[in-house]
Amino acid sequence: MFGGHFYHSKTKKAVALFGRLFNNLYVIRKNSSGAVISQLKVPLSYAPKQKYLERIRENPSLREDSQVAIKLPRMSFEITSIAYDAQRQLTKVGNFTTTASTGVNTKRQKFFTPVPYSINFQLNAYAKSQDDALQIVEQILPTFNPQYALTIKPFATEFPTFKEDIQVIIQSVSFSDDFEGALEQRRTIIYSMDFEMKISYHGPIADQSIIRQVDAKVFDIKAGLNDSDIGLETIRVTPNPTDIIGLDDSTFGFSTSILDSAS
Repeated sequence: MFGGHFYHSKTKKAVALFGRLFNNLYVIRKNSSGAVISQLKVPLSYAPKQKYLERIRENPSLREDSQVAIKLPRMSFEITSIAYDAQRQLTKVGNFTTTASTGVNTKRQKFFTPVPYSINFQLNAYAKSQDDALQIVEQILPTFNPQYALTIKPFATEFPTFKEDIQVIIQSVSFSDDFEGALEQRRTIIYSMDFEMKISYHGPIADQSIIRQVDAKVFDIKAGLNDSDIGLETIRVTPNPTDIIGLDDSTFGFSTSILDSAS
């Protein structure tokens, strides 16, 4: 079952892809007259929500080894679950074939139909004021209606022409505010947004030889001694040109030659 090692880094790439969607958000602060006084880029990290909350609520002290509370606004995200997506399953006997990356037109590489999965992410936006938090949320929500489509190259090195569409769907938005907590507790406004990313996991990539010649032998059935078959000729079919790769978008023909029975 597990005959050889393979690793396409699909989960790692999914995390990087999801984070890239939200790594360029800004918060603008204005004074009472409406003039811009500062523009802050919202930092984004991959980290569990609870870890971030503990870090935000730490109180700075005069000790040299103490940790200073995290400055807000800020965002974090994490994977919450990975689940099989049966609705997107294609036929299991299908496969995808492409040119080998070796530069030699004697082999092609193929991989079978990928297995569909959904990766669920939670994106958390932390702020100390509602205006900061809502600026972040309202820059995100219009992008998802409720999905946002991406086109990636999952095998950019091996198969640079192979592309895959990925959908990121927003599922829900929740809100919490600990303003009514203890006086010494730092106020933190949190908007949590749940997303579903539809990806596919690919199995190992296998080498496949290219068929460049087909011979079909023609016999006269039971025409020989003791009802044996007599070979009449051999029909040989080859591609034209002979070094064609033969993918779906290739244009080529065939050459047919007839050989005698001794060939």
